[in-house]
Amino acid sequence: MRIRATVAAVTGALALSVLAVPAAQAADVPSSGKAAFGAATADGEVSTTAALDVTFSNMKVNSGKNIVVGTTNAVRVPVTYTLKHPSGMDTGADTFASGPLIYKGSSVDTASNVLISDDPATCTTTSSTTLSCKGVIVIRPADGELSSSEAGTWKAGGLAVTSDDDVTTQGGLGTTRVQRYSKLTVNASPEPVKKGKTITVTGKLSRANWDDNKYHGYTNQPVKLQFRKKGSNTYTTLKTIKSNSTGQLKTTVKASTDGYFRYSFAGTTTTPAVNATGDFVDVK
Repeated sequence: MRIRATVAAVTGALALSVLAVPAAQAADVPSSGKAAFGAATADGEVSTTAALDVTFSNMKVNSGKNIVVGTTNAVRVPVTYTLKHPSGMDTGADTFASGPLIYKGSSVDTASNVLISDDPATCTTTSSTTLSCKGVIVIRPADGELSSSEAGTWKAGGLAVTSDDDVTTQGGLGTTRVQRYSKLTVNASPEPVKKGKTITVTGKLSRANWDDNKYHGYTNQPVKLQFRKKGSNTYTTLKTIKSNSTGQLKTTVKASTDGYFRYSFAGTTTTPAVNATGDFVDVK
């Protein structure tokens, strides 16, 4: 399993793997980002063990909503789950910790990318064998934690570790979508305009590129041109056009009455839906 050398992977794995290490010694722990998953081999692969008799269930990532990530701002993703353990097992904070993770790939063992919670989850005891836990995965696109090709469906999993370095990971605990933040603009002109004259409506559909931390046009995508009459709260679709090779949008309509024009994009599996802010045109 390859773990991307990012802040979340490094600090997340280490936070769970050095629970009992005094602060003075913690700084000397190698920041491989792989310690909590087992021993790293020479080719960078990681072998995991299942030494702990614990299981994760009821995992819910981001309250069931898609995770939308831009180019710079860190995104905090809340995760809740249930953890079951043998009766009598010491799950105190000094000896045991667990945390959520999400991964890209068919299994956690062969994942191309794994993002782990920075800190152990906060858990409360609900029975002699059950913990109810809340954790947070922080995604930092500016630190290179994602590549654009990884947008889409990810899987959820969990990690548990003891101060004795016993570790287990569990994958296949559900799915979530990690999407590239989208932007949409609109400009209708001329304004004001005489009734019956032509209005040209331009705009651009763009989305986050996680490879260079910039926004690039989203090409060849269907986008609706919509109109809301002044005094109304409802937009009506006038036509659907496609973005060009740079994400630009352009079409024309006849001026009829005062109101707002906007473009509306329905979204894809990799990119969220977005509406442009309406541009008002005064028709004389």
